[in-house]
Amino acid sequence: MSPIRIADALADIMPADLPVRLTAYDGSAAGPADAPIGLELRTERGLRYLLTAPGDLGMARAWVAGDLVGTGFHPGDLHPVLDLMSSTDRWRVPGPADALALVRGLGWEHLNPPPPPPQEHLPRWRRVVEGVRHSRSRDADVIRHHYDVSNRFYELVLGPSMTYTCAVYPTADATLEQAQEHKYELIARKLDLQPGQRLLDVGCGWGGMVRHAARQGVRALGVTLSREQAIWAQEAIEREGLGDLAEVRHMDYRDVTEGDFDAVSSIGLTEHIGVRNYPAYFAALRDRLRPHGRLLNHCITRDHNRSTRTGAFIDRYIFPDGELTGSGTVLTHLQDAGLEMQHAENFRMHYARTLAGWVDNLVEHWDEAVAEVGEGTARLWGLYLVGSRIGFERRDVELTHILATRTDDRGGSGYPLRHTF
Repeated sequence: MSPIRIADALADIMPADLPVRLTAYDGSAAGPADAPIGLELRTERGLRYLLTAPGDLGMARAWVAGDLVGTGFHPGDLHPVLDLMSSTDRWRVPGPADALALVRGLGWEHLNPPPPPPQEHLPRWRRVVEGVRHSRSRDADVIRHHYDVSNRFYELVLGPSMTYTCAVYPTADATLEQAQEHKYELIARKLDLQPGQRLLDVGCGWGGMVRHAARQGVRALGVTLSREQAIWAQEAIEREGLGDLAEVRHMDYRDVTEGDFDAVSSIGLTEHIGVRNYPAYFAALRDRLRPHGRLLNHCITRDHNRSTRTGAFIDRYIFPDGELTGSGTVLTHLQDAGLEMQHAENFRMHYARTLAGWVDNLVEHWDEAVAEVGEGTARLWGLYLVGSRIGFERRDVELTHILATRTDDRGGSGYPLRHTF
């Protein structure tokens, strides 16, 4: 059997009629010669990544390792090429006969899988062997994997607010920072925070909500499983002179012993909990609230409520053990825990804009970001942020706010007949 040119083999599995020029280390090329976007497979290792992990995982490995590079777009902003790919048919995974012919033509030696890039987390089966999913130790480990990258890197990508959750844009021309400030203020209004009240913020990140509440005279406690986040947040609290009102602890939300809070905010934590743990999660948040207290749950949701696994790329590189479901499932468990839903809202397109803003920051600070965390991690974040943006643009995922109250035994919620935010 005559050898197959690598670029031709790649063209066979890519979406049809994609206006992308493909080139490979064997000198082969495919696709329009005048295409505005090009992809170059530079190494034999990259080919082995693609053959031994077909689909998004192999592509991610080759991209992060630098074996797959592009032209016509910045390595921190893959939107031009990923938008094209997501607008056409999916990548074709060859059937058994086609795969056999492909491997024979390219050479059996390419089926020896290379070690994955160091940014990749353990596969799911290894994580199962080494710890119970969503145990305290395993949750702490996967949080460290994602969040303890480098506080300086997050400053470069997230901007001054250090807020790694969806912003809410009050106007079409608002900046990312204005939108993040507006998000915190909106949550404060939904929770009806007043001076002298007590707020618990679970999964508090770098303490943005905690500090926002403290500036309004609220006594705020934040908890996070990331030690690096807790250190940064507590230093920011001291810099702003908020130490008498605000505190961030490095701890599991399940270990918070205080109760009788006027409000609880959970901004981007539910994604890490696991659907099976929703009953215990919402019960724990309910138990921290006083009667008539309010909960604001802000989380990424799917556009349906069917059981769906996170893709291999997200599971290995971004959020190991992360799990998403529809807003209906979230609401069901929230109600089953005894909380009363008062208001729900979807901010899907706000998250698409937020991600675009983070990508702009990454591109603007690319050289410093590479110097801080290495080119592989910077390339990984470019791929992840743009892929996530497209997911929100295409409505693969949504962003849901659910406002709920701990209603008392006589049915009183303390909630007004109508509330405008």
